Amino acid sequence: MARLVFTQQLRRFTDLPELDTPAGQLRDALDAAFAASLRSALRMMNDAWRAGMKPIRAVLLSLSLLLPNPCAAADRIVLYYNVRPPYLVPMADGSASGLTGTPAAHAFKAAGIPFVWTEMPTNRQLLNIKTGVDTDCGIGWFKNREREQFAKFTKAIYRDSPTVGLANKSYGLRQGASLRQALMANGARVLAKDNYSYGPFIDGLLSRLRPDIVRTTNENSVMVKMIRLNRADFMFVAEEEADFLVQQAGSSINEFRIIHFSDMPPGEKRYIMCSKRVPDDVIDRLNKAIDFE
Repeated sequence: MARLVFTQQLRRFTDLPELDTPAGQLRDALDAAFAASLRSALRMMNDAWRAGMKPIRAVLLSLSLLLPNPCAAADRIVLYYNVRPPYLVPMADGSASGLTGTPAAHAFKAAGIPFVWTEMPTNRQLLNIKTGVDTDCGIGWFKNREREQFAKFTKAIYRDSPTVGLANKSYGLRQGASLRQALMANGARVLAKDNYSYGPFIDGLLSRLRPDIVRTTNENSVMVKMIRLNRADFMFVAEEEADFLVQQAGSSINEFRIIHFSDMPPGEKRYIMCSKRVPDDVIDRLNKAIDFE
């Protein structure tokens, strides 16, 4: 119906039925462009449904592809962040600072790339970047093979300390044990965020050893409460943010155990992850401005 109305209005405007005239050729080209956009929108809607988005939101998301994009028109990058101190700390002006927020902002400014801050939960960031909604990027993401299929990555902007386990007090794993031993223990329950990568070492062990994983879409502060309530034995956190997460959950660090796994490698590197719609030139300029390594 939308294509029919579009074509009828265009024909009224040109008032030229023959397609071999310049106006008629323009009309034909625009009609073909509309059809291509519609196909892209339908593909986006299908990807959104597969990713678990509710049907009505998937439809609205796909229709947005057919509408003018003010950010694209202004040639700005939409820069996503979710509140996650000390990595991403919200500022009064709507921007973000922190261990990853500050170097990301510095890279965009030093490269002379216009951008606009947008606060957004991580799962929505991932879906938008995967489906190519905009020329958008997210801050502080881990890089893996799956994500490299649908996203572009800059150079690293930060490297975590080795990941630790945040466990409830009743969890009986001895200090100094390996993560492999923890995951192979009978009845061990690991709390993990859905659609989240903990880096190749942890992701690989979870895939091979298949422990009992309690999946959740909740933010880290809620996950900490789940650990305290013994809904799982432990979760993975960067040592940098353990204290903050516990405080944010309204608890004391003394109510938990911090487990340093003996086989845990150095922390994973964090990157700026962008949709495929972000030009390679933008990635190159950001890389030249990033001075982490």
